[in-house]
Amino acid sequence: MSPSPFASDPSAIAGAITPLITPFTDEGALDLPSIASLIEWQLARGTHGISVGGSTGEPTSQTVAERIEVMRAAAEAIAGRVPFLPGTGSALMSETLELTAEARRLGAAAVLVVTPYYSRAQQEGLYYWYSSVAAEFPDLPIIVYNVPIRSAVELAPATVARLRRAHENIVGIKDTTKDFEHVSYVLDACGQDFIALSGIELLCYPMLVLGGRGHLSCVGNFAPEPVAELYQAHIAGDHERARRLHYDLHPLVDAAFAETNPVPVKWVMHELGILPSAHARIPLAPLSSAAQERVRGLLATSPHVTIDAPADR
Repeated sequence: MSPSPFASDPSAIAGAITPLITPFTDEGALDLPSIASLIEWQLARGTHGISVGGSTGEPTSQTVAERIEVMRAAAEAIAGRVPFLPGTGSALMSETLELTAEARRLGAAAVLVVTPYYSRAQQEGLYYWYSSVAAEFPDLPIIVYNVPIRSAVELAPATVARLRRAHENIVGIKDTTKDFEHVSYVLDACGQDFIALSGIELLCYPMLVLGGRGHLSCVGNFAPEPVAELYQAHIAGDHERARRLHYDLHPLVDAAFAETNPVPVKWVMHELGILPSAHARIPLAPLSSAAQERVRGLLATSPHVTIDAPADR
């Protein structure tokens, strides 16, 4: 695999970065060939970057070896065409370091390191956690991943600022909280050059207005064009179009979260014929019949995606 021109280059991180689902077969095995086809489909539709191993990718349902397989397949398919931002965090430091080392070897532009889940660490513990990762990989850009709905703890803006001052390679945050004040305090404390990426669908546009660099939207898995176009409209100064796209995305967001992410996303992708199987690993269950009808109804109101008639597969 050729060296990535974006390796360890956070300046390249901007725009609509799709947090790719992890494809499985109907039997639940990794479907690695589909990763390549999904990435080709994404890049042909204007996606500005690819991430794997985030919440949408079901990392807690995979072994470390499987997560590494997914990273390798993605990096090979991307082939240096756009920045690669793998999620390498885990509840265990040893796993986080193993995954991060592989991401560096694969030429990641930066890694997303989630706050360790379940332990409900104090802010001091989170500071030491991220400091340990940053010290282990001083030349690799690290983006802290704040997702309290999944990890049961919030990374306070003051802690992010403290980490920013202590480690040059802690360069940004993926903020997945509906508390919109959080990212404002982070950017105020860390500076406008700190990379802020939205992980909340309907805060993608507002975060750009505050000085955010881009977004990771699970909707981008099945509707990459409007998600990417929103960013392009913003940087072009066409705020009327950006606002229109923001509101266009409402039914797509509601569809994506009709049940637990990524179950509805995978179902939509399967219905559209771009994903061979909608399988999500247990403890996630298939999309319920009631949710399927709700998703169909929501997408019927969208100018960007419709699945009124089953796709030929």
